[in-house]
Amino acid sequence: MSPPATRASRSDLGGIRRVWVTRARPGAQRTADRLTALGFIPVVAPLLEIRPLPVTPDLTGVQALAFTSANGVAAFAALSPARDLPILDLPVFAVGDATAAAAQALGFTRVRSADGDLTALANLIRAEGAGLSILHPRAAMPAGDLAAAVGDAARIASLVVYEARETEMTPPDVFDAVMIHSPRAARALADRPTPTEGRVVLAISPAAAGPLTGLGFAEVRVATAPDEDALLATLGKPGTNV
Repeated sequence: MSPPATRASRSDLGGIRRVWVTRARPGAQRTADRLTALGFIPVVAPLLEIRPLPVTPDLTGVQALAFTSANGVAAFAALSPARDLPILDLPVFAVGDATAAAAQALGFTRVRSADGDLTALANLIRAEGAGLSILHPRAAMPAGDLAAAVGDAARIASLVVYEARETEMTPPDVFDAVMIHSPRAARALADRPTPTEGRVVLAISPAAAGPLTGLGFAEVRVATAPDEDALLATLGKPGTNV
């Protein structure tokens, strides 16, 4: 259950117009495009950048793949052995619809979406991937432990294929709300001087909201589901204060 949002006494918090997009590229531009289509003004200033790692995956005995982010999909697909056609036919368990769509776009043909978070993905694997040897291409600092969540229902082998590094981006001077797509981005924001008075935090999950509570933001809104559709829904309608 999401924690209750913190609310200020101001009556004009619905007047969000400029939205700071903090996620790494290329995802930041996709988010910006969606904000523009909804009538908001995106301010793209990523707190993180994604760097693929030069690893060589050992695919011996791999019977399925598990992805917890679109970044993991892209980094894994860029590795030479991952381009082999047999790999594209393996079952793929994806944490959510966006990750599933990224896998399908890169040629994976048997993709199942957990349509949720790490717990939902673990539940999907226990239900449909029991007994399989599953490779989990992931970040150097993952948001959670998929192997621990799955337990002994399946054999999960992790492969670190990318890392998310903090940028030296200076927070924008003018923004009404800041979108946080991950706990890592939240920690990066909490560690740098940022104007908070009158601003709203839009967090994709309770874990992403946690590092930012108590920092002086006017309000912290938590998405009802850990996906960007729910995150965008926390914006409401665009404000008129330009």
